[in-house]
Amino acid sequence: MSRDQNRAFLIVMDSVGIGGAPDAAGFFNDERPDSGANTLAHIAAVRALALPNLDRLGLGAALHLASGAQAAGLGATPQGLWGAASEVSRGKDTPSGHWELAGVPVPFEWHYFPKTRPAFPPELTRQIAELAGTSGILGNCHASGTEILAELGAEHLRTGWPICYTSADSVLQIAAHEEAFGLGRLLDLCEKVAALVHPMRVGRVIARPFLGQEGAFRRTANRHDYAIPAPAETILDRAAGAGRVTHAIGKIGDIFSHRGISHLHKGQSDADLAQHLLRLAEEAEPGSLTFANFVEFDSLYGHRRDIEGYAQALEWFDRIAGALMARLRPGDLAIFTADHGNDPSWSGTDHTRERVPVLGWGYGAQPIGQVAFVDVAASVADHLGLAPVGPGRSFLDLR
Repeated sequence: MSRDQNRAFLIVMDSVGIGGAPDAAGFFNDERPDSGANTLAHIAAVRALALPNLDRLGLGAALHLASGAQAAGLGATPQGLWGAASEVSRGKDTPSGHWELAGVPVPFEWHYFPKTRPAFPPELTRQIAELAGTSGILGNCHASGTEILAELGAEHLRTGWPICYTSADSVLQIAAHEEAFGLGRLLDLCEKVAALVHPMRVGRVIARPFLGQEGAFRRTANRHDYAIPAPAETILDRAAGAGRVTHAIGKIGDIFSHRGISHLHKGQSDADLAQHLLRLAEEAEPGSLTFANFVEFDSLYGHRRDIEGYAQALEWFDRIAGALMARLRPGDLAIFTADHGNDPSWSGTDHTRERVPVLGWGYGAQPIGQVAFVDVAASVADHLGLAPVGPGRSFLDLR
């Protein structure tokens, strides 16, 4: 089969790091350096993981390669393409990891809001309130998204003021009640605030709609990220520019500012996204690229430091990976990787700087060693028969 008929599936297991990042000492959680953080190994240290499909590709071997760690339940002889990737971008955040996997290391330093209260400069606070049509904002601090709803949700309903907060990432999040404040109004506000802060190198403005009453607030699935566009051509742009169909599953559309994307596939949960992925394994067009993000490892378990929940999510996803591989065809490539770590055993609540696994189906047993994030994009382009994208080098053996 000509390579222009090959299909590629690039699947990001959000935050499934495997330790060993050479620059981890320069990244922190609650003033503790990320040296020694290891999402997968530390989960497995609490209880053995049953991940037969990912381990058959080489997950346990990739873990040992990245960090020297070994994990109970992960000891299979690799039958797939396997290795570990290191990031060079100076952020351990979602856009940095995804852009670099797509061929574009971040060429600048992100702006981060200080861990003070207030966190935002007065002029920005004034502009947000003016755009919202209110006399002020709530929050104005670093916070957990669920905790700040419990703290300020009732006051938001009383005052109508939007809840604005940030984190260790380069982000400004705005939470508002879908019914009392209005979902459309929130999205419009976030789009306008993004235009204010993107020139400051703030990576994303995130709309965080919620529902419920005091004591029972819950975030909805209508989150929307307004991200800075990648500063150079990504693998999505390259594929779309060559006339290939591209499918974005989950928050990939938001991360890449909906550039280079033919079709969006969203859902209420990772379980919904898994059904899109399995369906596209059957239906995606020859020559197409499917790019998926599974966020709940990170959002539900990593940030909340829930080791058991993370372990269960990994075992659920392993079954999805097995079902996907059973549906793939000759000429397909599937790469399972991650964008950063989020060790649920670590200090604080933020991402951890780690290497990530690179596991591939479609090229037989092939150790690729230590590679760069950008090598993932170069390899996908190589498989699809596209011109090289980014500074990476293909790790595929195309004999």
